[in-house]
Amino acid sequence: MGENIFKNPLSRWLGRPEQKKSRPTVLVKQLEERDRRRVLKHFLTLDDSDRLLRFGTVLPDEQIAAYVARIDFRHDSVYGVYNRVFKLVAVGHLAFAPRDKLPLGKFTTTKEQVAEFGVSVSRSARGLGIGSKLFERAAIHCRNSDVDTLYMHCLSSNQTMMHIAKKAGMEIQRDHGEADAYLRLLPPNPASVLQEAIEEQFATIDYTLKANTRAAVKFFEAKK
Repeated sequence: MGENIFKNPLSRWLGRPEQKKSRPTVLVKQLEERDRRRVLKHFLTLDDSDRLLRFGTVLPDEQIAAYVARIDFRHDSVYGVYNRVFKLVAVGHLAFAPRDKLPLGKFTTTKEQVAEFGVSVSRSARGLGIGSKLFERAAIHCRNSDVDTLYMHCLSSNQTMMHIAKKAGMEIQRDHGEADAYLRLLPPNPASVLQEAIEEQFATIDYTLKANTRAAVKFFEAKK
């Protein structure tokens, strides 16, 4: 089911026939103010166990709404993955902060800012590598923004986040059921800048296609 939902609509344009047994292509789109309502809807669909893993506590709906309302899309970077029917099924929030605002432990940096990343993926979209793809997109954006330290905080029991951290080569420090993970990033170069630009361009095309398709479906349904 997941592969059908995430079937890449760009494959026919790129001339790359999809393999039946391969994972669908995951395109990560940088979200904007217009996506805030869908971000809220995504978080509200998380059950108590998923809210605990994402926020470290089971936030009630009103606190989630307040959190989403505070997101500054101009300062932070928020990324999302939309499925074929234009439903937001994953959100990654990359927040930048002064280096003295996050617990860096033995890590040191000469940069003025560091970045913290949090991610959530709907149950219907798990097992497709979406969390890792969101993390990769956040990491390359940090790199191109001249940020050299990426930080994640989560419960030690959050196996998904632990998997992402280990796969990325992050250094993990555990303490009383919680974990802090750190990744030292390389400086930007022309290849990393080009990679981020290309990924966003393809994701924008995909986003526009899905949004227009969804709008057309709603229009014709209303005409019935």
